[in-house]
Amino acid sequence: MLVYQDLLSGDELLSDSFPYREIENGMLWEVDGKWVVQGAVDVDIGANPSAEGGEDEGVDDQAVKVVDIVDTFRLQEQPPFDKKLFLAQIKKFIKNLSAKLDDEQKEKFRKNIEGATKFLLSKIKELQFFVGESMHDDGCLVFAYYKDGAADPTFLYFALALKEVKC
Repeated sequence: MLVYQDLLSGDELLSDSFPYREIENGMLWEVDGKWVVQGAVDVDIGANPSAEGGEDEGVDDQAVKVVDIVDTFRLQEQPPFDKKLFLAQIKKFIKNLSAKLDDEQKEKFRKNIEGATKFLLSKIKELQFFVGESMHDDGCLVFAYYKDGAADPTFLYFALALKEVKC
């Protein structure tokens, strides 16, 4: 199994059990999330304890709907960004990430980050913002949005900010 860690914070953000598609010249990875139910689910097996002299005790646990990626990697949602705050965060991110990249990656990043940033800016009002479990200030942002009325969210990751680790 492969786990993808944030190059800046070390937080685990994704694994190969969630397939990705490269977009924006490979700058962003697009990953489909899914709403799932966690906890006990009350299943009706057709028995009626009250009619049989027993009591219907129900289920103690509460079922909770969560997004699989958020839950699996313990992503922490952040308040929404406006364009000005987003651009300030991206500038800081570019500076921090560039320092960690080799020359070939730096060139690819420099050449394509503007297109990826414009893509994200075009969706700024639709995006949810997440960071890794440590909530590191300078860590990589993960973005989520709902494509054209989809019921499940799509997540966006900066590809070059992820380090592949074999488990």
